[in-house]
Amino acid sequence: MSYKYDFFISYCRYGSVQRWLLNHFLSKLKECLADQYAPTPTVYVDRTMERGVHWPSSLQDALRHSKIMIQLLTPQYYGSRWCMAEQKSMRAREEMLGFASLQVPQGLIYPILYSDSENFPLEEKERSWVDFKDVAHPDPVYQQSRKYLRFHTRVNDLAADLVQLARQAPPWQPDWPDIDPPDPPLMPPPQIPRF
Repeated sequence: MSYKYDFFISYCRYGSVQRWLLNHFLSKLKECLADQYAPTPTVYVDRTMERGVHWPSSLQDALRHSKIMIQLLTPQYYGSRWCMAEQKSMRAREEMLGFASLQVPQGLIYPILYSDSENFPLEEKERSWVDFKDVAHPDPVYQQSRKYLRFHTRVNDLAADLVQLARQAPPWQPDWPDIDPPDPPLMPPPQIPRF
């Protein structure tokens, strides 16, 4: 066994960050990574799961086999039990390796600030992030604006930084810690219409 992915994108589905990820960021990141390194680094995002897959197991396996976790930070991120399980799993790996510490300050989590950081927990402000708030426009029309060039430049710079981090990732270990994710949410049964 070894790594399957260079990067795992962790994000909360609430708010506009998911639309930004799918409309702009994911495709641009993959494009810029291909420009930076060959073979093209691989990116996992939960939208690429095959049908019929047990998604909690798929997410856990993908994170376990990823070198770096990219966090898309929003206030809702810290309220998501799934996002917190992903973050805690990667932090446990960092702790196991002695990363993100006084001796080795660099970690395996790469935070990108998408929106408001005023409401983040205090301990979450201790890790430096890349601020993308000025290019956080989720609508497709953004690609037609002059500001999109700035977005491309920012993602290209980010891709160069990520490639360097992926090269420095430690060898894969089968005993990477997993923090159990919460049970999948159960959908409430549909209400019976009343006549």
